[in-house]
Amino acid sequence: PHHDRQAAVGRGGGAVMARIDKLTPEQTARFAEWSRRWIEIGLSTEPADFDVATEAALKAYQLANLKRPMVILRMSSPYGATLGGALAWAMLRQLGNPQVGSQVESQVWSQVESQVWSQVGAEVKSQVKSQVGDAAYNSYHGSLYASWASYVSFLRDVCGWSDPILSRFEIDEALVKNCGWVWWHENVLAISDRPAVINRDEAGRLHCETGPSIAYRDGWRLHHWHGVSVPAEWIEDRANLSPAKVLRSKNVEQRAAGAAIVGWPKMVSKLKRKIIDGDPDSDIGALIELTLPGLREPGRFLQAVCPRNGTIVEGVPRTSDIDNLPIDTAIAAQAWRDGVPKSEYQHPLYRT
Repeated sequence: PHHDRQAAVGRGGGAVMARIDKLTPEQTARFAEWSRRWIEIGLSTEPADFDVATEAALKAYQLANLKRPMVILRMSSPYGATLGGALAWAMLRQLGNPQVGSQVESQVWSQVESQVWSQVGAEVKSQVKSQVGDAAYNSYHGSLYASWASYVSFLRDVCGWSDPILSRFEIDEALVKNCGWVWWHENVLAISDRPAVINRDEAGRLHCETGPSIAYRDGWRLHHWHGVSVPAEWIEDRANLSPAKVLRSKNVEQRAAGAAIVGWPKMVSKLKRKIIDGDPDSDIGALIELTLPGLREPGRFLQAVCPRNGTIVEGVPRTSDIDNLPIDTAIAAQAWRDGVPKSEYQHPLYRT
């Protein structure tokens, strides 16, 4: 058998579960389904069930041998939960308050938990951290914990793992399924709603060209351009965003995102452009260098006219990772862009 489900009774009278050393083909076939299910949970925009979430959170206090917190807050966003929790804690202080086998583990972790984490945690939690600070980062729970819940629930529900400790995991599972952020303190519990809006691009990164990438019911909003956090006005007042404002940003990734928002044709007019080869106003285009503030050397780009998208400016490396030859012409840049060696590239007669 691929895993032994026999339980032996130990000295203490509790059931001891034999370790699982190998997954069956039927079990591994469920990785994709399980990931999709938990990604949907982690990215849910349904209103939180605060009653269920509060009940689960209070069980965690009992488990830690702590009294029921003096203050329980139900807030509409992580920002509100963090500020409300910190404010309540400060007020209380002011008042003088006295109070599984390694192979199997690796497979499930990489195939289930990591997929959910890449879709939920990395693109959501890190951005909330940047907005509300380390206090919230060290207190996160709820739907942003979906990757961990997907991993443990797979071992339990698909692989048949049983253990008394799973009763503790059920607290995490209830929070993941029923609320957003949770801010913990001995005397203060703050629970956040889920987002009302989550917008992402085809690669799953937070992105919206016309409004917030994440929006909560209390009005707290985050803005992203293909996964890069940008100021709200860069999106909301895009028509008036100037190249000069973009170039003043201290963050290189944010400047690159801002350049795409403004539009490269407009940005190029404000940068030192050097044409290495070709004609930037043609279909084949030109290999150019642009001097971007903060970079140690000029970046190389392909600038060309696209019938569908207008002027495009796309970054290219100095050496192709396809044929290991220098990219020193517009044709070489076009070949790299299409994923073929320069010797095999044939530029189409007509672009659509």
